[in-house]
Amino acid sequence: MLIATMLAYLIALLAIGAWAQKRTHDTADFHLAGRKMGPWVAALSASASSSSAWTLLGMSGAAYAWGLSAIWLVPAILLGFVINWVFIAPRLQPASHANGALTLVEFLASDTDPKTERRLRALGALIILFCFTFYVASQFQAAGTAIGAALPISSALAIAIGAAIVIAYVFLGGFWAASVTDSLQGLMMLLVALVLPVAALVAVGGFSGMMEGLRALDDPALLRWADQPNLPLAVLFVAGLFGIGLGYPGQPHVVNRFMALEKAESVRVARMVALTWAALIYTGMVLLGWAGRALMPELADGESLLLVLAAELLPAVIGGLVAGGVLAAIMSTADSQLLVAGSAVSHDLKRGRLSLTADRIVIILLGIAAVILALFFPATIFDRVLFAWQGLGNAFGPLLIILLFYGGVQPGHRLAAMLTGFTLTVALSFTPNAPGDAIERLVPLILSLLIAWAGRVRR
Repeated sequence: MLIATMLAYLIALLAIGAWAQKRTHDTADFHLAGRKMGPWVAALSASASSSSAWTLLGMSGAAYAWGLSAIWLVPAILLGFVINWVFIAPRLQPASHANGALTLVEFLASDTDPKTERRLRALGALIILFCFTFYVASQFQAAGTAIGAALPISSALAIAIGAAIVIAYVFLGGFWAASVTDSLQGLMMLLVALVLPVAALVAVGGFSGMMEGLRALDDPALLRWADQPNLPLAVLFVAGLFGIGLGYPGQPHVVNRFMALEKAESVRVARMVALTWAALIYTGMVLLGWAGRALMPELADGESLLLVLAAELLPAVIGGLVAGGVLAAIMSTADSQLLVAGSAVSHDLKRGRLSLTADRIVIILLGIAAVILALFFPATIFDRVLFAWQGLGNAFGPLLIILLFYGGVQPGHRLAAMLTGFTLTVALSFTPNAPGDAIERLVPLILSLLIAWAGRVRR
């Protein structure tokens, strides 16, 4: 039953890609769905593409390992959704329609002199390629693991199959395919977040049983709201987690959904859908981690908790849907990132001079490179996933915020803000970690924001 469910899901993804191909006629269709996206698809696809397997496996695993202090992950990530849908989307949708930008980098480089535009687009494209090649590879690796768990095949073949499915439907339908499949995948993730935490809470005896189970483990760290030796470090820990949410405006695979919305008034409906989805998903994963720690305190790998509990607590067919939900989380991020990485080369780096055929060739080549990295450098790739998120957020987010709220930034400050946010994130990633990685997440972002603000031009 698990195998049948998984195969049916993979076939459905390819069918969506074939359908989307009929709606893809030019680069505007391929990169932004012709700017005709409705609020539900935009909300669900933006939410799912920002949430890789880290959301289902990593969040529940963190709650399993940290205990009550994992609660801060929920408001930290919800903050990112609020910033994007309340402040960024209502401004970026009309602004990007007005200047015709097809990518985030093109929008950040717009209204500058030709020399600066070339530099900004080249720098932005290189940052995206650097971050997303590793990020996509890590998603392929995780997809291979999920498929390998359901099918009796080697991990290498599973990685190749997972990558081939994603590359195929993005190749066929571009942004339409990625967005529609991401919407389906977002619903599957929501199903997991609603069903499995409830089953785990019932099994452990409700909230009171869960808390009793955590107390019985005789580990005071699990019952602290911030497991730090003093108040200043606790504040630093929480601030570092909130730095994850502050990185949301700089994610090109997320904010391009705002640019693809057909109508500005659709933002209100999309916002409601996205915020509801996020609150249910992230709260559910934290509850799952806590209940799972009480049920299975000796689990060797906390990030395997979701799949282990699904097998233990749910019927086989529902367990198959849960495994599909994990695969959905992986693929919904990989497809969007692959599409953005392709557009970085074909549109941003070459200033839009390449054809739709060239777009697809770039996606295939990048996909192959990501598969090679997934097969031969898995540990390094996995460790850099969150780094890639922060590098993108610190490079693009501050400049985007100042442009949207002030209307312009001087050319030199645009370059300096983008370069400072990215390079400082890279440099600080080699230093010892502060609680919550606060320095790496917040210092580059703040400096980049100050540089962009200093160069603001009111209009």
